[in-house]
Amino acid sequence: MASKVFSKSFLSFYRFLRRRLGNRRSNTTASHANLQKWPPSLDQLSSQTVVLDVEGGLLRSSSTFPYFMLVALEAGGFLRGLLLLLLYPLLCCLSQELALKVMVMVCFIGIKESNFRLGRAVLPKFFLEDVGLEGYQVLKRGGRKVCLSGLPRIMVEGFLKEYLGVEVVVGRELKVVSGYYSGFLEEKMEVEESLELKAMVGEDEKKELGGGVVGFGSCSKSSQHHLFSLCQEVHLVSESEKSNWQVLPREEYRKALVFHDGRLAFRPTPLATLGMFIWLPFGLTLTIFRSVVFLLLPYRISIPIVTFTGLKNRLIFPSNSTTGPSTTYGQSNRSHSHLYVCNHRTLLDPIYISAALNKHVTAVTYSVSRISEVLSPIRTVRLTRNKEEDRRRMEKLLRQGDLVVCPEGTTCREPYLLRFSPLFAELTDEIIPVALVTRVNMFYGTSTSGLKFLDPFYFLMNPCPQYDVQFLEKIPTSSINGKSCSNYEVANHVQSEIGRALGFEPTTLTRKDKYLMLAGNEGVVKTKSKRH
Repeated sequence: MASKVFSKSFLSFYRFLRRRLGNRRSNTTASHANLQKWPPSLDQLSSQTVVLDVEGGLLRSSSTFPYFMLVALEAGGFLRGLLLLLLYPLLCCLSQELALKVMVMVCFIGIKESNFRLGRAVLPKFFLEDVGLEGYQVLKRGGRKVCLSGLPRIMVEGFLKEYLGVEVVVGRELKVVSGYYSGFLEEKMEVEESLELKAMVGEDEKKELGGGVVGFGSCSKSSQHHLFSLCQEVHLVSESEKSNWQVLPREEYRKALVFHDGRLAFRPTPLATLGMFIWLPFGLTLTIFRSVVFLLLPYRISIPIVTFTGLKNRLIFPSNSTTGPSTTYGQSNRSHSHLYVCNHRTLLDPIYISAALNKHVTAVTYSVSRISEVLSPIRTVRLTRNKEEDRRRMEKLLRQGDLVVCPEGTTCREPYLLRFSPLFAELTDEIIPVALVTRVNMFYGTSTSGLKFLDPFYFLMNPCPQYDVQFLEKIPTSSINGKSCSNYEVANHVQSEIGRALGFEPTTLTRKDKYLMLAGNEGVVKTKSKRH
């Protein structure tokens, strides 16, 4: 009797379990019936709304740790970055959601909301370098573009809207207390249920476009996202397929990446960041040594010494020019001073030109710190941005000796040249263009915020930084190819000659454009007036 009751109970339980498993299997099949393999057909996307998962369907790497490390180092400093690195083993053991919350807490807590510009100034460069060409082609073909990300929206919105033309960005929101980030995330649903998003992927939008909503993401997590339930089709890519994606070429950028900020010149993966922290004590010692050698010793002695420490230098003179070593090394005639016009890479530009010529020259500056002026091994004279006064000062300096001018007015890291101010063309009958290139592998030697006097030290802190100095043929300021011209035409001609020598693209962008984008100001340092 007991065996009969047990058999009957077991049979009932088996049937119940079978029904539940059958329902779950049918529901799963129904919910994933719209899943398609990668690659998708791109022909019909122009009439559809594309919903793209940034980490899953756009970036070649799904790891978000490097981007949080950038925030920690650039917004919080080296100690915050070190803390995040020490927590990395723990992050590997946590769930994806919990690891995200820990990284947000470490990177954002105590950061002032109004000062956070990394989403526009620093992160776009690293995002663009990680974009896969295959994922970008899908996004580019879409009629309307919606991107979703597990990262905080302030980290990805600037990159997606300015450089990829995305209309709506769905990301996590950060809680703010008294103008400072608290380190906590808002709930997901508060973002996903926004009215703007419903307008993009709702039924009315589908009718307007004459098509549907298509989702693109990764096999690991994208199909579980709330937004993909609104898609008629969902195309998923595996991690193995993404490993074969091509890097997005620079010429494919919707907007040229001319300006970016931040100190790090490498992608801060856990291993690369560990290498940086191991190098820091050696780098600081090496920076002090290189600086002292440059400041205290003659160029004939200092250059071989710093070269031995890993600082690479490359000097190029035109073969048939009188500006070669035989004539320019040594003291020049006071009545025949040279005006050297160069593109601007770092504050060390005039010093390297002086070292290449093996003689001291004078450099004019705009807005540099007093500390940089005091530590400079060559004479520097501050300009006022008043045209008449600046011309008077520069003419006086030219009568006293050779002069170096950087008419861009600010540094540019990328292979572009900013607009050249034409004032130098009014000072002398001929100028000597100088094309400069810097190469770094760990830290950039320029910045738009923070302690700018540290810029040269960051450059010298690189293990093997390189400076290329190329002197070009003299250019007359009264004519171009035998035809008379204006000062503006001379400035544009010099810019194009330097750009041709370096393979850089000339632009009409200015110092003001750079600082408004990266720092939210015009890049002018207020100082007390000083007579020269």
